Amino acid sequence: MLRRKTRRAAERQEKADPLDAAQQDRVRAVLALGGVPQADLPDGVQQVRLKLLERAADGREAPRDVSAWAAVVASNLAMDWHRARRRQERLGERLAVLWRETTDEDGAEARALSLAVTQGLGELPDAQRQVVVLRFYADLPVRAIADELGIPEGTVKSRLHSAVRVLRTRLHEGEVV
Repeated sequence: MLRRKTRRAAERQEKADPLDAAQQDRVRAVLALGGVPQADLPDGVQQVRLKLLERAADGREAPRDVSAWAAVVASNLAMDWHRARRRQERLGERLAVLWRETTDEDGAEARALSLAVTQGLGELPDAQRQVVVLRFYADLPVRAIADELGIPEGTVKSRLHSAVRVLRTRLHEGEVV
């Protein structure tokens, strides 16, 4: 009796999953061929699954060939992963250049300020840190950050305001500014 109930629960779960095992394997393969690291493949499969569920929730009909659709979405996700990685590399390069430019005596104060901001960023909640880095280090406008994170522009503005207020307080407490 218990086995029958377990089997039925597993069958219901399989029916609820919009991607079958073969489609999930195909998505993983497309992501891997696209250069996404092994550790990020489960997240990629989950994102494809969510996009398919969002499509159904929006009332749009299911794709004729879910497997092909999922492969295209996975390919797009791989490209997005590379774009994000390049953006992160450019950010690191810009910070390295700024750090090298502050090597003289006047740079000592700038380096102290930079370290204080870095420490302050480390103490922010992830959501606030994310919008601060995207806005002030990656130079993305509020609308692009909202699109990138999938949140409303007002939420981005609110998080930025709160984060800047916390950082400003921290800097003034440390008497860096």
